[in-house]
Amino acid sequence: MTAAQARRSRKIARPRERSAPRSGPGAIRFGTSGWRGILGEEVSFPRLRVLVRAIAQWLREQDRVPRVLVGFDARFASRAMAQMAAGVLLDEGFQPSLTKDRTPTPAVTHALARGRYAAGLVLTASHNPPAYHGLKLFDASGAIVADRHSRRIEAIARARMNDDTPPRSTRTPRAISLAEPYLDALERLVDSDALRAHPATLVYDAMHGAAGGYLEVLMKRMEIPVEALRTTPDPTFGGAPPDPAAEHLALLVERTRAQRGLALSIAHDGDGDRIGVVDGRGQVLSETRVLALLVDQLASAGRISRGLAIGAATGSLVEKVARFHGLAVDRHPIGFKGLSQAMLDGSADAAGDESGGFAWAPMGPDKDGILAGALLVELVARTGEPIETHVARLEAQFGSSACGRIALPRTAALEHAIERWSASPPVRIGRSPVVGVDLRFGLRLELGDGGFVMIRVSGTEPSVRIYAEAGDPRRLDQRLRDAARRLTRSGC
Repeated sequence: MTAAQARRSRKIARPRERSAPRSGPGAIRFGTSGWRGILGEEVSFPRLRVLVRAIAQWLREQDRVPRVLVGFDARFASRAMAQMAAGVLLDEGFQPSLTKDRTPTPAVTHALARGRYAAGLVLTASHNPPAYHGLKLFDASGAIVADRHSRRIEAIARARMNDDTPPRSTRTPRAISLAEPYLDALERLVDSDALRAHPATLVYDAMHGAAGGYLEVLMKRMEIPVEALRTTPDPTFGGAPPDPAAEHLALLVERTRAQRGLALSIAHDGDGDRIGVVDGRGQVLSETRVLALLVDQLASAGRISRGLAIGAATGSLVEKVARFHGLAVDRHPIGFKGLSQAMLDGSADAAGDESGGFAWAPMGPDKDGILAGALLVELVARTGEPIETHVARLEAQFGSSACGRIALPRTAALEHAIERWSASPPVRIGRSPVVGVDLRFGLRLELGDGGFVMIRVSGTEPSVRIYAEAGDPRRLDQRLRDAARRLTRSGC
C-alpha cells in the first residue's frame, strides 16, 4: 500500500451493520421499496397470494388492529390483483378497505398517517417499465415497513410457498375513495391566496400513471391555468417507463417551451411519489436542485425547523441550503426507509433523496410527488418569478451543483468489480483524486473537487447504479462516463 492509499484508508467509513443475506432462488424478496419484478415471472397471482398470507400472519404477530388499506395503480392487472389481495385478507380475518379506482401511493400513505389502519398494501411497480409489477407495504404510520419486518415476512412466505390457493371468501371488501381527503389536506397546507393572486400556468404530465386527476385538479380549484398531458390511465404508459427522468420528458419539455408568461412544468411517476420538474426555459432540473428549492422555501418560512434527512447520493447543494437555515442534516442509505424513520422519531420534519422523492411531516413520512409539485407551484406563484430564477439565486449563494445517475446492466462481473473497488478504492476518477471512501451506503467515493461518485446494486431493478456530482453538466457527464468505463474494465 502506498502512503497515499494509507492516508485514504483511514478516511474509509465502514458499514454500521451488515445487510440481510439474499434469499434463495424462487423466494419472494423485498427490495428497497417493496416486492417488484416482471409480471408473470417474479410477480404472479399465486405468488401474490403467498405474500399477502405472509403479511397477514406478520400482522397477527404484531397484534395489529384488523383494518388494512389496499390500493392500486394504473398498471395491467392492478385492479384484479388488489381485489384478490383484499379477498385473501378477508380469508385471514382482516377487514380490508379497497380503493375504488387507481390511487397514487401518497394518498394511501396519507390515509395511513391519519391512524385508521394497521398497514397499507399498494399494488404498483412505481417508475419501472410497463412489464413490471409489484407490491409496496406500508406500516400503520405510512412509512415503508422496516427491513427487520420485511425479512420476517420473507421468512413466513418461504415457509408457506405452497399456500397459493385462490381466496375462498365471497364477501366484498369495503370500497373507499381517498382523493378528496388527500386533496383537502393538501389544499390546507399550500398558500392558496398566493396561488390565486399570481397564477402561473402549470404544464402537468401524469405519464399515464395513478397521479392523474390529483395535482391538476387541485390547481384548477385554486384558479391556476393547467395544461394536462397523459392523465388518462394506460397500462403500457405509451411504451416507456413512467419515470420522470430527463430522457422520458421530451413531451413536457416541448409543451413548456411553447408557453408564454410564467410557467412551471411537473411530471409524476407511475404511482405519484416521485417528481420531475422542467423550468420555464424547458430545462429539466436535477433532483438535487428540486430538493434544494423545496428546503429553502419551507425553511425560509419557518415551516420546517427540526432537521432534514437526505439520501446518501443526494447532492451537496441541499445540505448547504439546509445548514444555512440552521437545520441539522443527516444522510441515510438509498431508499426512503431511513428517511421516513428520521421523520417519525422527530429528528427531521422533511426528507428527500436523489430519485425525486420528497416528504414533509404534515402529509406523512413517505415520499409525495404531488405535495412537492403543489409547493413548487406555490413558490412560483407567490414570488412571480420563474423557477430558474430561484435556482440561479441558490447557486450564486452556495455554488453550482450538477448531479445525475446512469444505470448499467447488472452482471456478476460488475458485482465483483464493486467488491474489488470497495476493498481497494481507485486513486482517482478522471482527473479528480479520491480523498475519502464511505462504504455505509454502497460505495461512495469523495473527490477532491467537492463532488462524488457513488456505486450500488439497485434494489428494484437488475442494474448497477452510478451516481455523481460535479460543478457543471459537462464535468458531470465526463465523471459518469469515466466511472462507468473504469468499473466495467475492472469487471473484465
